[in-house]
Amino acid sequence: MNRLPPVTPETLTEAQRPVFDAIATGPRKGVRGPLAIWLHRPELAQAAQALGQYCRYDSSVPARLSELVILSMGRHWLAEYEWAAHKPFALQAGLSEAVIDAIRDDRDPPFEREDERLVHRFVRTLHAERAIPDDLYQALAATLGETGVVDLVGIAGYYTLISMTIKVFEVPPPAGVAPELPTRLA
Repeated sequence: MNRLPPVTPETLTEAQRPVFDAIATGPRKGVRGPLAIWLHRPELAQAAQALGQYCRYDSSVPARLSELVILSMGRHWLAEYEWAAHKPFALQAGLSEAVIDAIRDDRDPPFEREDERLVHRFVRTLHAERAIPDDLYQALAATLGETGVVDLVGIAGYYTLISMTIKVFEVPPPAGVAPELPTRLA
């Protein structure tokens, strides 16, 4: 259960209303999960949702790779809401179920595509080593372009913010979705 109840349309303040409306009528088509929590601080909600819209819908990173980053971040943080919300998008974008299951189970994914292997290695390396070795950077830049690497960092950072919000405020998975991730690190 949420530690902080989501803001509802009936309880919106004057500062919250335009941000709520912008989110609800945008590509997300609703105010859910961490976005509903952020509305307690409408200035944060406005800035974060704008960044999120760019990262999710407008970045140079193909949807398949973006969803790979998002699921990887959700798994890293054990953020069940994020995992449940994005697994269908990842499948729709072309990420294989075998890769998704391996990420969920914290196993080495059976990548068939080199770009997926590189992006996954990037996310894992960034978290484990807090740095990216030159060979990995060069391979990513050759595959996605330097602007693509910038966008990867943005996506990973935004979904870290999302995942941290989910964890701190105990945002449950969407209604009717069975949890898939462990509740604690092994």
